[in-house]
Amino acid sequence: MREAIEQGYKAALKARDQRRTATLRAINAAIKDRDIDARGRGKGPLGNEEILVLLQKMVKQREESLAIYAHAGRDDLAIVEKEEIDILNEFLPTGLSDAEVGEAIEAAIAKTGAAGARDMGKVIASLKADYPGRIDFGRASARVKAALGS
Repeated sequence: MREAIEQGYKAALKARDQRRTATLRAINAAIKDRDIDARGRGKGPLGNEEILVLLQKMVKQREESLAIYAHAGRDDLAIVEKEEIDILNEFLPTGLSDAEVGEAIEAAIAKTGAAGARDMGKVIASLKADYPGRIDFGRASARVKAALGS
């Protein structure tokens, strides 16, 4: 994943695409910051899963900003945020549809043998392991809770 981001950055520099260059530079800076933080705690550089979480966080931040700018009538800033979201999404795996999320939840419940609300953590952990970055766990947790009958 690092290599793909770095290659994209180099291509954006050559193409003189300022928005793409700035966005990919921000991604690289965030990754390096996290690497330095991890090194300070005695860990190695970020793995793909951690980079994936970082990119998802960056998308979520930009989506919040986009909503604020759109509500305030700042279309110029909203367009910038939307472009950055599109660039970030190029490096994220495609998300599951609602039907696929439902199937994944059912499979995770069966896999973990979850019987009630107290087993919700096991189901979520299983989903995170099997579908990293492909499910919005904020929304999925409500569906898991409903499926477990709580």
